[in-house]
Amino acid sequence: MSTPFYVSPQQAMADRAEYARKGIARGRSVVVLQYTDGIVFVAENPSRSLHKISEIYDRIAFAAVGKYNEFENLRIGGVRYADLRGFTYDRADVTARGLANVYAQTLGTIFSSAAEKPYEVELIVAEVGAAPEDDQIYRLPHDGSIVDEHGSLAVGGNSDQINSYLEQRHRDDMTLAEAVKLGMESLARDNNGGERELTADQLEVALLDRSRQQQRKFKRVLGSQLARLLGEDGAGSSSGDGGSKDSSDSDSEE
Repeated sequence: MSTPFYVSPQQAMADRAEYARKGIARGRSVVVLQYTDGIVFVAENPSRSLHKISEIYDRIAFAAVGKYNEFENLRIGGVRYADLRGFTYDRADVTARGLANVYAQTLGTIFSSAAEKPYEVELIVAEVGAAPEDDQIYRLPHDGSIVDEHGSLAVGGNSDQINSYLEQRHRDDMTLAEAVKLGMESLARDNNGGERELTADQLEVALLDRSRQQQRKFKRVLGSQLARLLGEDGAGSSSGDGGSKDSSDSDSEE
């Protein structure tokens, strides 16, 4: 009888973490930036149906990188949690922090379980507040830890390089057009230090807009509105509801 192969718990966890990080790094990046009227999400995603950015609840949005089937299951679970909690208690009781705690427990349990592989995902949960200082952005890596973020954040792909670029250029008082342009410019540098050319057709953009009169603050930025924001004259566009017809493109009903 052969001697069983022994791997220390520390080495096993390190191997699982390395496996998950490599899977996440293969995905296209997502950038989140605070601007004057809310929080904007910019992702490199040529697909028009497989979203990396989605609505969870009135003021809460979700973004993810990694394996689509894994983070889609987490998104659906988050929507169900939010709907049930809002129905059982009050809509104000559904918060990004509470949702982040639920995701952290799920990811942490899966990561520490030897019976299945760790999820190759990294999540962002954001909530827009009544004022910029009330905004909340949480990053959840594969191991279920929670990191409280402010200002700007990139996950997936070459996120270290993108975060360095954002730190040098992001301002809290940016307009929506400035924030979207910065997000696109940072994603264009996710190529071993080189610069690529990205177009509106290659981007998925959504935002949590605190200035909207509706209870639901999430909306997608599509088509001509996105082109205007990225164009030379895009600085004239504001975070108003010029693209409100796209606000129904949410995932809260799933």
